[in-house]
Amino acid sequence: MRTYLARWIVPIAAPPIANGAVTVHEGRILYVGARDGAPAADVVDVGDAVLLPGLVNVHTHLELTAMRGFLEELPFRRWVLRLTKARAAVLSPELLLASAKAGVAEGLMAGVTTFADTCESGVVLQALVEMGVRGIMYQEVFGPDPAQCDGAMAGLREKLARLREQATQRVRLGISPHAPYSVSDALFSACARLAGDEGWPVAVHLAESEAESRLVRDGSGMFGDALRARGIAVAPRADSPVFLLDRLGLLAQRPLLIHCVRASTPDISRLARHDCAVAHCPASNAKLGHGIAPLLELRAAGVRTGLGTDSVAANNRLDLLDEARTAILMQRAAAQRFDALTAAEVLAMATIEGARALGIDAEVGTLEVGKRADLAAFSLGSPRATPAYSPEDALVWAVAGREASLVVVDGEERVRDGRLVAPPTAALDALHQAGEALARWQGTQAE
Repeated sequence: MRTYLARWIVPIAAPPIANGAVTVHEGRILYVGARDGAPAADVVDVGDAVLLPGLVNVHTHLELTAMRGFLEELPFRRWVLRLTKARAAVLSPELLLASAKAGVAEGLMAGVTTFADTCESGVVLQALVEMGVRGIMYQEVFGPDPAQCDGAMAGLREKLARLREQATQRVRLGISPHAPYSVSDALFSACARLAGDEGWPVAVHLAESEAESRLVRDGSGMFGDALRARGIAVAPRADSPVFLLDRLGLLAQRPLLIHCVRASTPDISRLARHDCAVAHCPASNAKLGHGIAPLLELRAAGVRTGLGTDSVAANNRLDLLDEARTAILMQRAAAQRFDALTAAEVLAMATIEGARALGIDAEVGTLEVGKRADLAAFSLGSPRATPAYSPEDALVWAVAGREASLVVVDGEERVRDGRLVAPPTAALDALHQAGEALARWQGTQAE
């Protein structure tokens, strides 16, 4: 039994506690409150710091960590093509696994204890398990030609059967029909049936770009042209990507919908009616030039929303507190309102609301007695975080971008005194090799 002391405890489910304590026993939270009321236990004093629930990152691509800085200043379709070609040509399963482990390590140092990852290769499941974190890996499936549907589903079932053996109580498995520009209507419908029959959680990249919307609505634009060039018939499919998934039965599976930058008012009503969740990735949305998602409208409609960083290929880092800060700034700028979001609200998105989006809020997301002991602490002991009148405001406005001093998953310390307890040294070395190999590959490509 261990008691963690901190200048501030931010339970999320209750107001902050000054000079508080959290006691952990056998992987669960036993006590949250004033330090003088904590049960007798081994004491760890994290000092002038804020202790809060471990952060929940609801959208990553950890296998792409090697592509940090590799896809800069590219239009979206060329960005997708270069990513796909380079991954296939350069990144072996071993390098993808190393890339994923390095990404988990980066996330841990940013206070993330739960990752929701969409993955093509399947290696992320192993990385999450071996790195001792919590999460869900959604196995991606692709196939824009309806003729590919049966083969794609057979391949997906085969992968799921193999990966199921690696899943644990802490790390689960789901499915991800990738996006409307890479998945046919037939394949979306088949995935909806599979999810309904077998209970797989579902994630889909949706309503991310104007190019995607044009493909679905009119059968036009860069994605439409590219599909026709491959001999794939293209025609208007629905009024919007959200309506498309509703018509095909996928919204009824309450999926996690990634981005939703282009969600209209009728779209948002559909998402709320089906109790879908949205992974809000403001930095990626902005960096790729897609725009600002209607986060305020989604939240007002009661849509479950969590924060995601996306991949470092799109965002360059896995810092969820910085993502929270970015979310506030963009929504206030778009709404021209100083109170459009608060620090407390985006911290909830980074913790309990992210957990709710993934359906694991009964276990994590707040510091409450009986929940799993996933914790993160951030120091306030630097000039940049001094003074700190409000711990929530300090975390979002001042501490964002700094590394965690302590991270605990299921009662086990993964970061102590600002350092990884078990750094994946071999994976980090391999990450450098992967970066060099990608650079060599890029040098052989004609623009």
